Amino acid sequence: MLKAYYPREPGSASTRESDREAWRVLETCLDGKIKIVTGTELPQPADYHILVSGRPSAEQLEASPNLRTLLIPWAGLPEATAELLSGYPEIKVHNLHHNAATTAEAAITLLLTAAKRLLPIERRFRQHDWRPRYAPNPAVMLDGKTALILGYGSIGQHVGRVCAALGMKVLATRRHPERPIDAPGEVYPPEDLRSLLPKANVLIITLPLTDETRELIGEEEIGLLPKNAILVNVGRGPVVDQHALYAALKSDRLHSAGIDVWYNYPPDEDSRGNTPPADVPFHELDNIVMSPHRGGGSAEIEIRRMEHLAAFLNLAAEDKPLPNQINLERGY
Repeated sequence: MLKAYYPREPGSASTRESDREAWRVLETCLDGKIKIVTGTELPQPADYHILVSGRPSAEQLEASPNLRTLLIPWAGLPEATAELLSGYPEIKVHNLHHNAATTAEAAITLLLTAAKRLLPIERRFRQHDWRPRYAPNPAVMLDGKTALILGYGSIGQHVGRVCAALGMKVLATRRHPERPIDAPGEVYPPEDLRSLLPKANVLIITLPLTDETRELIGEEEIGLLPKNAILVNVGRGPVVDQHALYAALKSDRLHSAGIDVWYNYPPDEDSRGNTPPADVPFHELDNIVMSPHRGGGSAEIEIRRMEHLAAFLNLAAEDKPLPNQINLERGY
């Protein structure tokens, strides 16, 4: 019998019907050879094989002598978790990629909204102002243009398929470009970035944040993009230098941007009503679409998470290779 422990933080248990339905989906999809327990206290006995947690405690990692796998139930690796796991080399770490499709949809939403400069026009039209209709149109047509996607994993490939359907040529970077993909496009190694940027009318970032990707896109890289290019970031904020991005938008070096990931986040619940997302005033610009890191969510996302969790646990119960393993040294 494979045993998994899915801890919940004190006070986080929800009584929403949608969450109860998601748990029912999990139980329905699980193989009969799997037992999964949840709660705020360690199970007794603590003999689980898989721990499902993005921010585990040392106690949770040490309680079970059977623990060999940590499953982070989303994409990414928190810095604190990476630091903690450095002391437990015997534990393999994996991600769930259940939100790839909805994050890709968010990227496309940001792209289209930015390309058409829709928000400032929408705000004026709410005041019954028709004048933007008769002014020079700042919208960019995407058909026939080239999209460069940095990070051609689960999310990037979803984005690539939609970009191709919009009539765009797709270029992408990927650490292992030789591996097969289920998406259109020409795939290159990350080392080719600077030669690819001048071809990119649209730059879409789906990369994780690592030592290699931090401020990967700065003033020089933005300067290599064609004039009037669009930048979309649904990876991690600091992959793009915020000061360089702000300057390029304010000067119209970039046509526009759509951003879902940021530089400053609320440190506590009381701060959620008033925390600037960056050190520069992006909110003063009309050519940026700003979203508060919600691209990976949807009304159905908990059910999708549980479906992917069940599939992962079923593979583990059958002793089959597990997907989405994280390399702790690389950070993803």
